[in-house]
Amino acid sequence: MSISASEKPLSKVFTSDYRFAIPAFQRAYSWHDVQMRQLIEDVSDACAVDDGPYFLGSLILVRDEHGMHQVIDGQQRLVSLSIVFSVLLTLEEDPQLAASLAGLLTEAGDKLRGIAAEPRLSLREQDEGFFREYVQRGDLEALFDLREADIATTAQRNIQTNAKCAYDMLAPLKEEERRRFASYLVNDVMFVIVTTDDISGAYRIFDVMNMRGMPLTPSDVFKAKVVSGISSAARDVYARYWDDIMEPMGDDNARIERFFADLDLIFTRAPMCQSLLADFSDHVLAKYIGKGQCIEFIDDVLRPYAICDEILHKPGESLLPAKVRDLLAGLADYPYDDWKPVALWSLVHTLKNLDDPDTVVFAGGKVGPHVLLHDGERLVQILTLLDRVTGIDCLNGKSELERRTRSATIVRDLAKGMPLQRIAGFHVSGDEQRLAMLHLRGELSIDAGMKRLLLIRANEQLAGERITRPRSLNAVPIIPERISSRSPFASWPAGTCDYWAERIGNYVLTQTMPRSLEDVDDFATRRNFILRSASSQRFPLTRALLDLETLTPQFLQLRQKQIIDLIAQAWRISYEDIVVAEQEERRRERAGGSTHRPKRTSKRVTVAEVVRAGLLKEGDRFVWVRPRKHETWVITVTGDGFRGDDGTEYATPTAAARAVGGASASLNVWKRESDGRALSDIWKAYRAAM
Repeated sequence: MSISASEKPLSKVFTSDYRFAIPAFQRAYSWHDVQMRQLIEDVSDACAVDDGPYFLGSLILVRDEHGMHQVIDGQQRLVSLSIVFSVLLTLEEDPQLAASLAGLLTEAGDKLRGIAAEPRLSLREQDEGFFREYVQRGDLEALFDLREADIATTAQRNIQTNAKCAYDMLAPLKEEERRRFASYLVNDVMFVIVTTDDISGAYRIFDVMNMRGMPLTPSDVFKAKVVSGISSAARDVYARYWDDIMEPMGDDNARIERFFADLDLIFTRAPMCQSLLADFSDHVLAKYIGKGQCIEFIDDVLRPYAICDEILHKPGESLLPAKVRDLLAGLADYPYDDWKPVALWSLVHTLKNLDDPDTVVFAGGKVGPHVLLHDGERLVQILTLLDRVTGIDCLNGKSELERRTRSATIVRDLAKGMPLQRIAGFHVSGDEQRLAMLHLRGELSIDAGMKRLLLIRANEQLAGERITRPRSLNAVPIIPERISSRSPFASWPAGTCDYWAERIGNYVLTQTMPRSLEDVDDFATRRNFILRSASSQRFPLTRALLDLETLTPQFLQLRQKQIIDLIAQAWRISYEDIVVAEQEERRRERAGGSTHRPKRTSKRVTVAEVVRAGLLKEGDRFVWVRPRKHETWVITVTGDGFRGDDGTEYATPTAAARAVGGASASLNVWKRESDGRALSDIWKAYRAAM
């Protein structure tokens, strides 16, 4: 068995040197938008600092006799990177840059060199055609137009979800920012490629690299540095004390890393660590070790901050006042935790007797004096302001770097003792408030966790108190994602279900799992599933469905306004900004643009929007000529959809294509009869003009 290892940038990975294939026995593509978002944010942050290459881990490959490289480890990253390349290609208008990006997805071929034209990466058989059609050929408009019923496998659904996530993150960037990101991604993001010619050897390598041994955590490394600076007489005692302090975090390496990264932000005011081990050692520990204050670091820094981190981890079990517990539990609802450094600093500087080893912090613990607050009112004010800015930043799609930069400025000003009203990090501009309102009023390009958070805030604002969350709590759509011809929703006007699909008024909190509702496409049955748990009925906006016999678009409109008003109250978004957002929405409608999207997103384009924008007009005819089958199909644009020659109405071009051409057909097959322009190009032009 021969083994080779090399370090290469993506520009050398996605070339004819490698022909990647996912073996049939490998699991399907399983990354979700959380991982895609993290990948893009990590590369964006590294690009912003531009402090050398960014390593994306290792690829373990088996090279077979045909020159194919079977991917043993690295499928998720290779597929996700291909999706990012496809998004960048779709957004790029420079022909040379577009050609370079296309070359990362497919090999154009070179007869002279004996290189065949083929995709760089081949997925499993059941997903290969889907991936090639929509991602590697850059047909994202067709991908975004697919409905749930058009997608055959979970892997295909993940591909669509992650393409939408990547598009929503990259499309709002300015052209020069996006090109800088693309250049850094291709030239400075690196893989360590391990190649062998023996599959059993490859799995042994995988086992050694990923499974054997117990890697040192940051806590282990920092402990060794600090304890080595303590006198031999006290060294063993403080080594055990360090372990006792960190014990509640167990072996949760991600939590431990995040804890020390938050400490680094608190002490250095630097929002991001490029290398946690090096940065924290150099910027924080070195000062204590250099002054011979290693014991002081453990007593005055590690212990109080670790206790407060555990309070944030399980606020409901702490002995803090109910109002503080409720605010901390509310912050824990967010899908991001960049608020933690502010909360940690505030707790450490508010709790009075953390330096006493006998202090009791959690209920059910040892007997002793309970933890006390120095200025509980100020702590409540800080946490209330922190919830507001965190919510608005998450809703507006701020990056991790932007969110942590806000936290760093807040900690800096809190440490200076500034009045809360003068702390810039707690200020939310009118533009930020209006943008948040526009997002709320339109389609939400956010993950399920954020939808859940918005509904929790609205329900608690309506109830006037915190509502105890059941262990499983989900935000599910009232309108089913898949609608059969027998469903009452099938009689709604074309495009209406699409209009409401991603709006907050269509979502409801329930303990019912989303998969229980997948095949339920009538309202009465869905309502009963949603309400069957008493825990679900704790939430007043969910309970309101009890007496509703029939769902109508008018009810959803009223519910949408109610939820938006409640969230605006919870986050103190001014009435003036609400009015301005409404005026902006009406202005967009009069101008013929989207009435619900403040920025370019991956949202499915509707016919009505494109007609309003003037890129289509009622009566336009689109033709699909199929020479091999001697068929010609025609659809005609209506006000909110298409009509076939037989009178059948279609809400989307993909629905029309699949009705006549089968599961593999999509919107890119239709050409306008008057000028030959592809419908996918018209959709792309509309999205670019948003």
